[in-house]
Amino acid sequence: MALPASSAADAGDTPSGPAGAAGEVFGDTAEPADLLGRASGAPHHPRDHVAAFRPAILGVRGGTTAVALALSAGSFRSGDTWVVAWCCLIVGYNAFRIVRPVRYFDDTASLLRILGEVAIHVVAVVATGYWSSPFVFSLLTAVMVAGFARGFGFAVRIGAASALAVALPDATRPGYGTDELRATLQWTSELLLVALIAGYARRVTGEVDRQHSLALDRLGRLADANALLFSLHRVAQTLPASLDLDEVLDSTMGRMRDLFRFDAAALLLFDETSGGWQVARSHGHRFPVRLEDHDLTPPMRAAVRDRTLVTEPDLARGDGPGLVPTSRSGLYGVLPTRQSIVGLIAIEHASAGHFTDREEELLAGFVEPAALAIDNARWFARLRTVGADEERTRIARDLHDRIGQSLAYLAFELDRMVKADAKGDRVTESIERLRADVRGVIGEVRDTLYDLRTDVSDTRDVPSTLRSFLDRVAERRGLEVSFDAHATGRLPLLQERELWRIAQEAVTNVERHADATRVWVRWWCDGRSAVLAVRDDGKGFGPGQGGRLDSYGILGMRERAASIGATIDVTSEEGAGTTVRCLLLGPEGS
Repeated sequence: MALPASSAADAGDTPSGPAGAAGEVFGDTAEPADLLGRASGAPHHPRDHVAAFRPAILGVRGGTTAVALALSAGSFRSGDTWVVAWCCLIVGYNAFRIVRPVRYFDDTASLLRILGEVAIHVVAVVATGYWSSPFVFSLLTAVMVAGFARGFGFAVRIGAASALAVALPDATRPGYGTDELRATLQWTSELLLVALIAGYARRVTGEVDRQHSLALDRLGRLADANALLFSLHRVAQTLPASLDLDEVLDSTMGRMRDLFRFDAAALLLFDETSGGWQVARSHGHRFPVRLEDHDLTPPMRAAVRDRTLVTEPDLARGDGPGLVPTSRSGLYGVLPTRQSIVGLIAIEHASAGHFTDREEELLAGFVEPAALAIDNARWFARLRTVGADEERTRIARDLHDRIGQSLAYLAFELDRMVKADAKGDRVTESIERLRADVRGVIGEVRDTLYDLRTDVSDTRDVPSTLRSFLDRVAERRGLEVSFDAHATGRLPLLQERELWRIAQEAVTNVERHADATRVWVRWWCDGRSAVLAVRDDGKGFGPGQGGRLDSYGILGMRERAASIGATIDVTSEEGAGTTVRCLLLGPEGS
């Protein structure tokens, strides 16, 4: 958004201050741009460049008119009708200009008004005695107005021209002598001095206005930047909790409604498999669920082809109708990420020329973080699919290793007892042992199913979930468990779930593989960052046994940590136990 340059009549003139408003802002939204109090699309009113000097002009005009009346008093007494007539004309004109002051708008009509006032006073002075005219003081007002209106160069030229227009006819009169020459020099100097003072005042005021206009322009830009940064902050703030694609799409559409005024909008996602476009979210119109490339409007195809922002101020005069037939203006932008296009945003309005440069700048800054959020959510969904497959594999392995082996043992015992009974041997004690073993298997099945169902939720946080899980581990394994939790806030639910699963996997490793007698678990969270630590006094492993990490589920823990932006560190020493630390840094710590 560029500040309009003030027009100047001459190369030597000063800038005429702000030409109109500093820029358009979103006056109808609840964004910080409202502070400017300027509505988008408001009519532009030309600026009166002498308005700031009106009190000074009226004061000087009234004073010079009073002086003209006083100097003309003798002509009224002597009956000099020529001077009296001119006095009535000058006084009447100045009285009219006191009631209806001169206004200057950098147009031809305003220039003619200024030149007309100078001409009237020059003719009056020449016609009533040259520099001895009772109206010579009124000429100062005309030169001053010219200086206030257009600056140094114009005022000096008007002053010099006025002096010449009076001095040249005066010099041709018989009896022109030293006194007349002195009067000419004196009044010429005074006219030029008035022109310089008026031009300087215009420059000072113009500079003040220019700085004020620049300040308004910067304020407008800051308001736009604040709106955009606020939007980006909202997007960034919800990213950890918005790894779900539906949540990201809803959030993106909501921010579009906050930032832009539109009648219809569509958020399209590119289908990498078939090459079409899925209408993921829409507003103001019922769109098809899917669009092909040939269904896109020409501006949308241009945005995709050039990977840029396309603005169509009048769809009726462009290449064709918009995405909605009743739309007259549109704003279209692709959602770029890496070297590909994730999707496309289309915003349309029923009025022609509705979208301004500000909306273009906001959309240009909005599409990239929106694209990243959507792309992250899509990749996370794929990762969760892979993670679900791995989780099913792990569950199947657990069932096979624990319950499957126990059931195989039970089947073997039953076969042995059947054979013993066939021989006539007593099997009562064997049945008692088998019953105890069956109870043990049932307990294992119950524990396994309970662990699988246990999860954090909106009403159940990580500390309470961990505490109940550790109580079950201590009860079934005889481990001495120490749990230290300090939480002053909660993380987004998806992050908490992944951290809980990491803690569960780490404790399960201790339970099954570490041969430990004691385990320490620590949880710390302030609502933005979190630290999880699991330490045991088991057998550990040496530096050469790092390859065993994958078999203990460490790879899955690392993938879970990476999916939420956390880091995980595993340290172990043979005979001295193992420590698993997971660190998640919030926005301030990253």
